Amino acid sequence: MNILVTGGSGYKGSILIPKLLNKNHKVYNVDTNWFGNFLPKHKNLININEDIRNFKFDIKTKIDAIIHLASIANDPMAELDKNLSWEISLLGTKNLIENAIKKKVKRFIYASSGSVYGIKKELRVHEKLTLDPISLYNKVKMSTERLILSYKEKIEIFIIRPATVCGYSPRMRYDLSVNALSYAALTKGKISVFGGSQIRPNIHIQDITNLYIFLLTTNKKNCGTYNAGFENYSILKIAKKVQKLIPAQIKIIKSKSDPRSYRQDSSKLLKIGFKNCWGIEDAIKELNEIFKQRKLKNNPRFFSVDWLKKIKVS
Repeated sequence: MNILVTGGSGYKGSILIPKLLNKNHKVYNVDTNWFGNFLPKHKNLININEDIRNFKFDIKTKIDAIIHLASIANDPMAELDKNLSWEISLLGTKNLIENAIKKKVKRFIYASSGSVYGIKKELRVHEKLTLDPISLYNKVKMSTERLILSYKEKIEIFIIRPATVCGYSPRMRYDLSVNALSYAALTKGKISVFGGSQIRPNIHIQDITNLYIFLLTTNKKNCGTYNAGFENYSILKIAKKVQKLIPAQIKIIKSKSDPRSYRQDSSKLLKIGFKNCWGIEDAIKELNEIFKQRKLKNNPRFFSVDWLKKIKVS
């Protein structure tokens, strides 16, 4: 297949694209590379250094599917420049999907976020529950979902609401809960937990990237919106899991800065045949091992908010 990936130089794309290449797909990666490009060179990989807001889709090869990862990636980053977040997600996605339809692309896979649910007390947060976004980032993701769904009669659409992703990538992110807590334990011997009672669903980067690949070939009757999260734990419990594998002190700091709390139920996804194989402990062990090998880099690009402030994109 010929697959276009947006934001493919990022955290998930740096794992996803090599997998696609190993399966003999031809991949077009559209990315501004604000955070660098850590992808291997490959004869079937074409890197297009462009912003999706301006992407003209002037590719002569017929594209079979799009995996749309590009966005401002979390709450703190979105708050740095509110217009940028809206423009990339809404204007960029509108430009992308309308051009995709003109080019007769068959399938469109969108990486939304499980955080669109906001604060939920239900023990099973499934796809039929109302969305109650409480931050700019959450609202942008919800609005982009609705925009994409308005084209569902013209293109096959899969919307994925991933849990917080964890695990190693060549383009690391140290602003994700399991990764952040593990990195603090490894480098400082101390873990700061803000609040701690918030429940977060989690998904390993190997599972979420395998899911995007699975969706390339699943039957079109499965089109729709899916949760993708399998381990619902409080931030404090995650910290204790880290502490069990990486000796470190835990310091609890009372905080109300991030009250999002919800449990994801991904039964709908499992019913269409996807199987998750990785977990939080796998991510912690993997990060610990790579750190011991001195391969876990302290690259300023891996601290997304600080890096975005530094480059002052607009």
